[in-house]
This record gives sequence, C-alpha cells and structure tokens, in this order.
Amino acid sequence: MEVVFLTVNHLFWSMTTVVVVVVVVSLVMYVYSILWLKPEKLREKLRIQGITGPPPCFLRGNVPEMKRIQAGVAAASPSAANSPHDYASILFPYLEQWRKQYGQIYMYSTGTRQHLLVNHPDLVKEMSLSVSWDLGKPLYMGKTLGPMLGNGILRSNGNIWAHQRRIIAPEFFMDKVKGMMDVMVDSALSMLKKWEDRVEMEGGMADVKVDQDLRNFSADVISRTCFGSSYLKGKEIFSKLRALQVTLSKQGFLFWGPAYRNLPTKRNREIRRLERQIESLILKVIKERKEEASLLGSSAKKDLLEMILEGAINGDGHHDTTSIPCNRFIVDNCKNIYFAGHESTAVAAAWCLMLLALYPQWQDRVRAEVVQICGDHRPLDADALQKMKTMKMVIQETLRLYSPAPFLAREVFQDTKIGHIVVPKGVHLWTLIPTLHRDPDIWGEDAHEFKPDRFSNGISEACKLPQAYVPFGVGARMCLGRNFAMVELMVVLSLIISNFSFSLSPTYRHSPSYRMILEPEYGVHLLIRKI
Repeated sequence: MEVVFLTVNHLFWSMTTVVVVVVVVSLVMYVYSILWLKPEKLREKLRIQGITGPPPCFLRGNVPEMKRIQAGVAAASPSAANSPHDYASILFPYLEQWRKQYGQIYMYSTGTRQHLLVNHPDLVKEMSLSVSWDLGKPLYMGKTLGPMLGNGILRSNGNIWAHQRRIIAPEFFMDKVKGMMDVMVDSALSMLKKWEDRVEMEGGMADVKVDQDLRNFSADVISRTCFGSSYLKGKEIFSKLRALQVTLSKQGFLFWGPAYRNLPTKRNREIRRLERQIESLILKVIKERKEEASLLGSSAKKDLLEMILEGAINGDGHHDTTSIPCNRFIVDNCKNIYFAGHESTAVAAAWCLMLLALYPQWQDRVRAEVVQICGDHRPLDADALQKMKTMKMVIQETLRLYSPAPFLAREVFQDTKIGHIVVPKGVHLWTLIPTLHRDPDIWGEDAHEFKPDRFSNGISEACKLPQAYVPFGVGARMCLGRNFAMVELMVVLSLIISNFSFSLSPTYRHSPSYRMILEPEYGVHLLIRKI
C-alpha cells in the first residue's frame, strides 16, 4: 500500500513538473515572440525590399544607441551644428547620423516598436496626401500624450477624427478668420501697451523676454474667438496645460511608450494630478457656458465651444462615430484647441522676432512695408495683410527653419504601398521636417541660411519640390488652424514692428528645445525701443 502511495505521489509531482515546465516554456516562447520575433518579422519584410538601418538589441531596440549618440552631442560644443539654425543635429542627432549612413529611408526600433524614417520628398507627399484610414496618427503616441491631448482632433483617427473635423474645420475657414481680426488687434495692443510702459520706465530701452507675453496674447485671442471668454478667465487652464506640456516632455516620449506612465513615479503622479485639474477647469467653463445659454437662449453667432457642445450632444457624440462619452469628447477637443491654438502660434511669433532681431535689414524691410500699407492711420484689416508680401515671406522662411512640429508621424494599420515600398501593418512612419526643409538638393546651397527672398514668387518657386515644404503638414491631416495662425502672426508682428525697433539682448541664448513643439529653451530676450 505504501509503495502504491509513493508511486502515485511521484507520478503526481512528475506530472506537475511537466505542466509547470510546459507553462514556463510556453510563456517564454510567447514573450520571446512578442518581444523579438514579431518585430523581427516586420524588419525582415522591409529588408527584402532593400531597406536597412542600425541593428537593434533585444528588448530595447536602438534606444541604447540613441541615448549614447545624444549624450555624445550633449557633451560636445554647441558649435558642432552646421549653422546657427541647424537644430536637428543637436536635438535628434541619431536620426541625422543614421540618415547619412543609411540614406533617406531607413528603419530603426524603440523597444518592440518598429519605425521607418521616410525623408524622400516624393514618398513624403504620397504618405501625407493619403486619404486612406489605413494610415493614421500613431496609437502609442496618442496614449503617451493622452493627458495633454486625449483623443481630440490632433491625435484621433478614423470616424472619430472625421466627426471632429466636420465640427472644427469650418470655424477656421478664411472668411471666419477675417472676422476675428479685431480681437487679434485688440489683444496685441494690450500687450504693446505693457511693453511701452516698460520702455518708458526703463529709460527708453527695455530688455524683454517676449515668450510669455506672446503666449498670453495668443491665449487671449483663442479664448475670446473660440471660447467666448478672456485669457484671464482661462488663465489657470493655460498655466496647467503649460506645466503638463513641460512635464510630459521630460519623459522622453520619443523613446518610450505609454506603459511607463503606469509606474508610480513622482512625475507620473504629477501628470495625473494636472490632468484631473485641467479636466475639472474645462468642465467648469462648459457648465458656465451651458448656464449662460439657458438664461440668454441660443445666440445667432456661435463660437467653436458651442459647436463642440452641439457636436457632442446632437451629433454623433453618443454613437459609433465617437464611441467616447460626451464629456470626454468635449474636454479632449477643448484641450487640443487650447494647446494648438495658442502655443504653436506664440512660439512661431517668438522665432520670427528672434530672426528679425538677428537680421535687422529684414526688420527694416518689413517695417517699411507695414508703414507704406498702414500709414496715415489706415486700418490693419484683411486687405492690408493681403498686400504684405515681405511680411509673409519672412513668416514662411521662419516656419521653414523653425517649424513648430519637427515630425510628420503615421502608423500603418493595414499593409500599405507608399511609392515602391510595401509598408507592413504595425510599422510607424516618421518624417524629420527640419531635414526636409534644409535639404540642399531641394532648397539650394543656401538651405541653412535665413533668406526670405526665396519665397518672393510663392512656395512653388521657392524650391525644386514644393511638397517638401510642410510646416502645417499636407493632405487631409493638414493643420486646420493654418489660416488662423498666419493671420494672427501677421497681425501681431505688424503691430510690433510698426511700434518698436528691437535687437537681440546679450542675455539671449540660442538653444532650440523640443517640448512637444520646437521652442527656445531659455526664451527670446530682446532689447526693445519705442519708435
């Protein structure tokens, strides 16, 4: 009997061991398949088409090499850049180094994610003009930047994006934007009055860090034109969005995915706290708007916030088109408009002022044009802006050298042919805009120089391949606010230049930084004099 018991017991433990071994081996094989075999299959599909790139390591892909190259550049002298305006070799040196080594199309990995960098202009055009929903904004980036942008129009795809676009796009058509010019002028004059007071107080010349004033200006404009309130009313929202933007940028979201957001770090706790506070503040604004509407009734003129509210409630907000709750739809799109509507325009204005201070001959040319068009107290209106060719050239050249968004990014949701390449499902496509905007084969030998004259006959004559100029993107996903941004830039720059002369302050440090958009790390300090 005892022998039988021992035999059964031994058999039980033997079977248990076998089961455990099988489970462990299966788990290891599954993990190995997810972490290596699946990405390797994607790489192999690209290799057989002649595409190469830096060899990845297990688990981390090319991240260790990316960090090593970045650290080497950080330790080197800033003069390592090809020109004062060449920030790509400083901020994204690994992409530039690999481009020189592997060409305009190459693959690389971050963790288990497979990326394909495409900087060939013909392929960029085809990729960006695609109307197929098989190409969309990268899902992992949407999750990583979720606290900032949610599933709003900047990050969404498919039916959700199409529904949001139908609501938001008409509010930024040029006829609507022209009607916003009075608000833009009024907001700019308030900022200029502040500068005048400082210049007078400091004896005729003031050292002004213009960044925050420009942010306040553009925030006031977007608040009044799109949300029916003032900057002061939404000041806390903008302040917390800015804090969230800076905090998210410190996480290195180009390297890592959303899984790292779940770790209980101090930074992640701060991100969640800011996200909750921003949502609460936006819902408060919405509640006040609804209460105001119930008291006053429906107004003849609806702003963007009202259109978003109607789109969430009366449109497809509760149906398959969005598949997200009404409040989430509203909050996400408000965050997108608050962020994109003021941050990128303010930063573009700061870069414009920096370049005009660095190249005073162009400042003089723009000022002479503004005075000629708007002299004798003629109004600054849409007709006046239409005549400002030199101003437009300066803005276009600034956006070429300092495009707010350094990347075009897409994820392939189904196998897709782009040019001669069949890109497999799951690959992330990237285009490095500053490299495209500085390619000597496209822009000429002076591609790294500030030369607004290149745009004297329009974008089509500025370079050999017009599709290579993409500061607002191209195709269906082109920035909806491009008309708004251009008019706002022309308004504020016209008023500044016609009232002040300025030069770079000795305290200015040229250090472009990537914090979801390209911005001056230490701000733009100008010495300002009243004219």
